[in-house]
Amino acid sequence: MIEASSFVSAAGERGFRLYTGVPCSFLTPFINFVIDSDDTHYVAAANEGDAVAIAAGAELGGMRTIVMFQNSGLGNAVSPLTSLTYVFRIPVLIITTYRGEPGGPHDEPQHELMGAITTDVLEAMRIPWEYLPTEDAAIAATLDRAVAYMDEERRPYALVMRKGTVKPSALHAVPVAKPVCPVSVAAAEAVSTRQEMLRQIQALAGPDDLIVATTGYTGRELFSCADRPNQLYMVGSMGCASSIGLGLALARPERTVIVIDGDGAALMRLGAMSTIGFERPPNLVHIVLDNQVYESTGSQSTVSGSVDFCGLAAACGYPKVRRVTRPDELADAILDSPGQLAFYHVPILPGTPRKLGRPDITPPDVAARFRQFLQSKL
Repeated sequence: MIEASSFVSAAGERGFRLYTGVPCSFLTPFINFVIDSDDTHYVAAANEGDAVAIAAGAELGGMRTIVMFQNSGLGNAVSPLTSLTYVFRIPVLIITTYRGEPGGPHDEPQHELMGAITTDVLEAMRIPWEYLPTEDAAIAATLDRAVAYMDEERRPYALVMRKGTVKPSALHAVPVAKPVCPVSVAAAEAVSTRQEMLRQIQALAGPDDLIVATTGYTGRELFSCADRPNQLYMVGSMGCASSIGLGLALARPERTVIVIDGDGAALMRLGAMSTIGFERPPNLVHIVLDNQVYESTGSQSTVSGSVDFCGLAAACGYPKVRRVTRPDELADAILDSPGQLAFYHVPILPGTPRKLGRPDITPPDVAARFRQFLQSKL
């Protein structure tokens, strides 16, 4: 068995300071130690996919991150692992437990199938893996192999953790309760287009600000308005834009991060808002453009017409919540009371420009250019 402190210390020497994930009893020693440590920050994600996206955002911001979750939740992470970290070439270190390990200790029936296929799933996603070391002396070499691969290939690496690998570590930190401020925001009808709002956002963004645009027409329209190196155009990994924004905001607290979300995408991963509301990074602006349809797939209706996004954001802990319908209102809202986590619900008209093109820069190049932009502004 290894000490959690030994692994975390060795990981810290290699630049890993941020941890995010979803608990598993196997992971208890790691998570407890990371929460208690003054040298690390643990972000409790609502699900495993959000954790991967948070880590991806932090890595884009220049911070190495470790994602931890139970292998039974590996399925929740498949979308961002295959359409975000793989496509954009974003390296994150994964620690997944091995519940239901074939020939291993008896476990609950829900872990049987995933236990049998865990390593196959990792290999199918082209994620190299090895077992988490069971001796302190082997930790450094394991981490060096992982870091070497991640630096060379710019893609994730996984450590599979068997039961009893890490010695127990008690949790001493007291859970922090953060009050919410429920608000009542009046309903409003859409009067503006997505493109009008995107142009306003670009006009408002400062030269050092970072913009993350959700997958679908939002990223494509943002690119058509003006292509800039501080803009990340999402593809796939639907619903992960806000978690990427959270990771970026935590990694680069000196930058304003603007997330341009969609109603369908936000609904897909509503749990991400609870994590963002708890972390409350003051440099994050979360905008949901709501046209009540999945426009890029044929304009099938979303259920956003019966959802109070502002009420959800307030209930999740966002300290500033507004609903706006015109570009000038959005500008006024963003410029008013900066320096706190903010949420803006923006009803928009459906529709997109005819013959809308796609970015002529590949996702890996978008990510590389984004990193270079951050480095050039140091």
